Amino acid sequence: MQSKEYPHRHRDINWLSFNERVLQEAEDESTPLLERLKFLAIFSSNLDEYFSVRVSRLRQIKNIDKDIRKKLALKPNKQVKEILGKVKKQQERFGDIFYKKLIPGLASYHIYLIDENRFDFNQQAFATEYFISQILPFIKTKTINLSEEKSTFLENNKLYYLVTFGDEETVGVINIPSDTLGRFVCFPSTNEKTFITFLDDIIKMNMGQVFENQEVTGCFEIKLSRDAELYIEDEFEGILAEKIKESLSKRDKGQPTRLLYDSSMPKDIKRKLRKYLDLGKIDMMPGGKYHNFSDFFSFPNPTNNPILHYKAVNEVEHPFFDRMGKDYFKIIEQQDQLVHFPYMSFNYVQNFMNQAANDSQVTEIKISLYRIAKESELTSSLIKALGNGKKVTVFVEAKARFDEENNLKWGKIFEEKGASVFYSYPKIKVHSKILLIKRKEDNIVNTYGYIGTGNFNAKTSKIYCDHGIFTANKKITKELTEVFELLSGKMVLLKPKYLLVSPFTTRKTFEELIDTEIANAEKGKSSGITAKLNSLEDKEIINKLYDASNAGVTIRLLVRGFSCLIPGLKGISENIEITSIVDRYLEHGRIYHFNNDNNPKMYIGSADWMTRNLDKRIEVLVPIIDKTCKKQLKEILDIQLNDTTKARIQTAEETNPYKKRIDNESSIHSQYQIREYLKKIQAPENILSK
Repeated sequence: MQSKEYPHRHRDINWLSFNERVLQEAEDESTPLLERLKFLAIFSSNLDEYFSVRVSRLRQIKNIDKDIRKKLALKPNKQVKEILGKVKKQQERFGDIFYKKLIPGLASYHIYLIDENRFDFNQQAFATEYFISQILPFIKTKTINLSEEKSTFLENNKLYYLVTFGDEETVGVINIPSDTLGRFVCFPSTNEKTFITFLDDIIKMNMGQVFENQEVTGCFEIKLSRDAELYIEDEFEGILAEKIKESLSKRDKGQPTRLLYDSSMPKDIKRKLRKYLDLGKIDMMPGGKYHNFSDFFSFPNPTNNPILHYKAVNEVEHPFFDRMGKDYFKIIEQQDQLVHFPYMSFNYVQNFMNQAANDSQVTEIKISLYRIAKESELTSSLIKALGNGKKVTVFVEAKARFDEENNLKWGKIFEEKGASVFYSYPKIKVHSKILLIKRKEDNIVNTYGYIGTGNFNAKTSKIYCDHGIFTANKKITKELTEVFELLSGKMVLLKPKYLLVSPFTTRKTFEELIDTEIANAEKGKSSGITAKLNSLEDKEIINKLYDASNAGVTIRLLVRGFSCLIPGLKGISENIEITSIVDRYLEHGRIYHFNNDNNPKMYIGSADWMTRNLDKRIEVLVPIIDKTCKKQLKEILDIQLNDTTKARIQTAEETNPYKKRIDNESSIHSQYQIREYLKKIQAPENILSK
């Protein structure tokens, strides 16, 4: 069935709708106060990366020949202006939440965030001593003439003060060393009140000691965002991509893309600074007195008042691994096993790896690593396996954005310990989360596999909602073995029958699955598509979903981030509903469920419905064959689809209204209800007795 032309949202503009949902969570009074501050930190951190990567890309596209831009139907100026307009409104809302709601909220718990203008005599004395003993050794200053050629390099997303003197041409630049000293300083407390200040304010109070021979007339905080990387191969392909890269080859690495500045800065100084940094007017973003709100991830709680944080919860015990002893191989051999993070501990994965490292019957371990923790039991087990004579193969993705250095460091460590280490392919990332273990049992080599939706990272597993499956199913492990042969360069083409592997079979299979639902709906058979994913961008998949909606297929999507599909349009997407959950944990799992005339097909894995995940990365999704596992995942999916506490509806107007409960029904808070659901799962007695 040939898809017709349909409307699609611009991904970078719709992304702002996602970040607004983060802002809503900071505004939600049912969220504990210091957790609301963390959501402001998430919002700020998201925005920094967005400007360094996505807005940077739009800005750089301006430098491409007009003919190429026209061929791509790109209008970067229009899009950037729309983005900046939306960001400005969100920043104003951000300020209202912080100053009008959270600061008074902290005061109600006797926690006061004060600036240098409110320091009392004792606090001034403490701030002076703290500045001299703790801050001054890390201070770097420079006096520059704004009318001269640029000579000062401002680091990406670092904080500085621009200091003005009597001379309008000369200014001072001083770093705020929050990355070394932390952003917040607690004053000594003598009563039940706690006073906290920004490191910035202590520096500002002592600015006269920094520029002793000059009269300081003003201090204005600034932060410069720079181009991170364009990763053109994620966006375009073939000759067109090469032309784009060629046109951008002369750009300065780390070119400035946004200057966030204190809006009280005098206009003349602002104008001269803009020219000095070679920025356009559109790159100037007025802000408040403080920047880098991502530092609120580490905001102190000296009162230790538990009501200010989420209530501590215990991890759910696994119904098999915690009741059937420590032999994971025996358990997995009998039945596929699901794990769900962060409700369950990542230790189940680490324990499996540790058992394999110490098991004399295990001969070989293979794993793909996308974001490697700096230190972890999993990496220690891999090194232990090498020490125990196992053959270990590690695929390290060297192009995992912002984790490149750490990943390469670990790759070198594994190589030095004797592992076979493979790195990124040109023009393609390896994003799959897969593990394979070969074990000699009764003179036969059996293979065990693990396929997940999230990274092999114990730290992020505590905050990311992900799923993983352990399996000894020979159909699956045979094809998983072939994937690792591809990663190690032994194969160049895969034709798996069961696994979905990008860029080989994932797109084709998903399109066929959607076509089946369309055909079933047209024949009056049972049909339906349910999917949970992070982002929805691929135009061909979206058009297929529009076709399915027009054929009468009911489509329910859970999309955490941006979506280029516009739901609820008459004659186009009336049968499509999209909700998004922003809550205590970051929803990260990918689950795909197709009704298939009441004979459901279900997959989990690493791929979203984005062009890069379908065509330009090595991704692996696994069919859920075991009926118990399929039932479990479907029930978890249904709980989230019915959330009426933290679910927002992605409307055609991008208004993010909360999904409301039906009259007389109890509210459903899915992340908490999933925990209770998992607690009730029990292993069958016939399995336990084996």
